[in-house]
Amino acid sequence: MPVIKVKASDLYYKYHKNTVNRSAPKFAGKPDNALFDRDDIYEILPMFSAVMVELERDDQQTLHRMEELMIRDMPSFIATREEVFDFLVNCMKEIQGR
Repeated sequence: MPVIKVKASDLYYKYHKNTVNRSAPKFAGKPDNALFDRDDIYEILPMFSAVMVELERDDQQTLHRMEELMIRDMPSFIATREEVFDFLVNCMKEIQGR
């Protein structure tokens, strides 16, 4: 499986940097029931990287669409990293017609 590393400069929006939790473990795959901070760049980057790997995509259009999904469409009751991952992967697969 390829490694895809999403950088802050790849994203369309700017996000808060929670430096207090910067070195805390981040999403590395399922299962992961830790809460996801959708406003923290240090949470978002590894999540988006994992979703892009799962989708086998590395294009900016996919990344920006996923970003829009998280910001505009992801319900607030989706709170854990695992739930966020599943939501983004499933929505993007549906959009891509897979």
